[in-house]
Amino acid sequence: MRIETIFEMTSPCRDNFRIQGYRFGEGEKTLAIVGAMRGDEVQQQYICSQLVNRLTMMEQRGEIVRGKSILVIPSCNPFSMNVSRRFWAMDNTDINRMFPGYDQGETTQRIAAAVFSAINGFEYGIQMASYYVPGDFVPHVRMLKTGYEDVETARLFGMKYVTICQPRPFDTALLNYNWQLWDTKAFSVYAGKTDRIDRNTGNETLDAIFRMMKRTGIIHQGSLGVAYDSILIDEADLLHIKAHHAGIFCRLVDAGSRVAAGESLAHIIDPYNGQVLSDVKSAAEGTVFFAHHRPVVFQNALLFMIHVA
Repeated sequence: MRIETIFEMTSPCRDNFRIQGYRFGEGEKTLAIVGAMRGDEVQQQYICSQLVNRLTMMEQRGEIVRGKSILVIPSCNPFSMNVSRRFWAMDNTDINRMFPGYDQGETTQRIAAAVFSAINGFEYGIQMASYYVPGDFVPHVRMLKTGYEDVETARLFGMKYVTICQPRPFDTALLNYNWQLWDTKAFSVYAGKTDRIDRNTGNETLDAIFRMMKRTGIIHQGSLGVAYDSILIDEADLLHIKAHHAGIFCRLVDAGSRVAAGESLAHIIDPYNGQVLSDVKSAAEGTVFFAHHRPVVFQNALLFMIHVA
């Protein structure tokens, strides 16, 4: 294992800002894994730390295929994590909306440019991603529709779901989108949680990543865990359930729960008199793919996504 400095800049009030990468194996640029880009992506950084730990031991045992190299960048935004801010602490910009970056631009553009320079040219790329709405997911692999998405490789993770999504105009600055355009088979992996560690979904995600590495010939062996025959879904086909009222959100079901049509999913409570403003019900039978988890919601906020099947 070799530690590399991907990007560094001085800070007026604390130690230098550094992005570090951990490289394993040698030879062709095979797999790059990028962890937390946002300050609340604790689960994503935790998973990357476990990847570094396991890959260190695997390299010592000679379990990485000769001629293959792996780069893991656990965190691209330690400053924001230190001060508990989701986006860049100075100007609230999102590093994951700055790719492929600009090395003469604003700070987050420079960070994105340095990271993209380090990970460009790898055959496979995995981003430990989080959703723009706070909540919990069924762990899955996600790809943007660019014309270069690789569904068959995505199935090699053996996760329950593989999702594809039509990119919106502002999605063209995402890492996943640009990675694909620059000939990397890119996958965003959603590990169930974001701002808190869940070891169950974390271990499930770790197993999926090592399963993909085994099946693509990057490692000789590894714990494959329980694999699924992945279900491919287009995110446009998910049933979206939104809040009709603002208030205190009391969730009744979790991500992964099977629900019936008409079943209560949550209650929205008046924050002053405690009355139930809304009994949020499922419009169809299916599996809860996403569930909002913040205690207070606004009117029209996305609360649930249901996979109807």
